[in-house]
Amino acid sequence: MDKYGIIGNPLGHSFSKGFFTEKFAREGIDAQYLNFQIPEISKFPEVLKENPELRGLNVTLPYKTEVIQYLDELSPEAREIGAVNVVQVRNGHLKGFNSDIIGFTQSIRPLLKPHHRKALILGTGGASRAIRVGLTRLGLEWKYVSRTPQEGMFSYDDITAELLREYEVIVNCSPVGMFPKTDKCPALPYEHLTQDNLLYDLVYNPETTLFLKRGMEQGARGKNGLEMLHLQAIASWNFWNE
Repeated sequence: MDKYGIIGNPLGHSFSKGFFTEKFAREGIDAQYLNFQIPEISKFPEVLKENPELRGLNVTLPYKTEVIQYLDELSPEAREIGAVNVVQVRNGHLKGFNSDIIGFTQSIRPLLKPHHRKALILGTGGASRAIRVGLTRLGLEWKYVSRTPQEGMFSYDDITAELLREYEVIVNCSPVGMFPKTDKCPALPYEHLTQDNLLYDLVYNPETTLFLKRGMEQGARGKNGLEMLHLQAIASWNFWNE
């Protein structure tokens, strides 16, 4: 029986196992999907050795960049982004892909309006790299917002009403607000948001994060990352079986 799975730490929040287990049952695919929660990336070769039936893996936090050192090949998108969340395993050859960019661009594109020209990316982790490239491909300029900003980034203290009128799209790539810490949200001046703003949260549990709730209370449009997850899962399957 073929095996697929996901590596990360922790994996209690992982959506993938349920998605693929249901897919395999529904479509009569003789395969199983397993969670491989490993304490450090150095354990990755053990996962491969102990599971020779593996045909593909998803990669989640905190290993999207660290896994690259173990791969034989990268897709052009994964190389450009500098992060991998899909690994194809074929005859011992490991090829890395990035399906985050596919899920994100397909999910947010229908919500974009002509006046949406600039975006703020909250957080600088592995997922934000795909969002950065995705926004560029969608024709938007972008800036990172970080609690510890480097040159060319905004700090949260820099976010003003004027800036929110210029950067009308805000994408939360941080885990702030994720279950169980649902009473948290990125430190933005939400009172200055308007109906021209679009808020997109990669977090999907809870369905409506405090980030989205506070934005929508000001008339902004909002969307969580659940559809993105579905789209990137479908892309993962295509990568594994291309």
